[in-house]
Amino acid sequence: MKVTSLEQMEQIVSKNKSLTWDGWTVVNSYPNPTAWSKPNGAFSRSRGQWFITSRFEPTETGWDIPNKFVR
Repeated sequence: MKVTSLEQMEQIVSKNKSLTWDGWTVVNSYPNPTAWSKPNGAFSRSRGQWFITSRFEPTETGWDIPNKFVR
């Protein structure tokens, strides 16, 4: 789904605990014990866990995110 407004994306991020902001980029992350061996794995020092992450970079027309986040 294409999200074209910052206000709409802020609502989506605030309603989904797996989404966070990194500047203008929206990051999806969920815990996974084998994430250490994945290219998109990241360790969270504050949580002490490995996570699988997906980044949704903004373009000139907005963010392209999976429909599952916009229910």
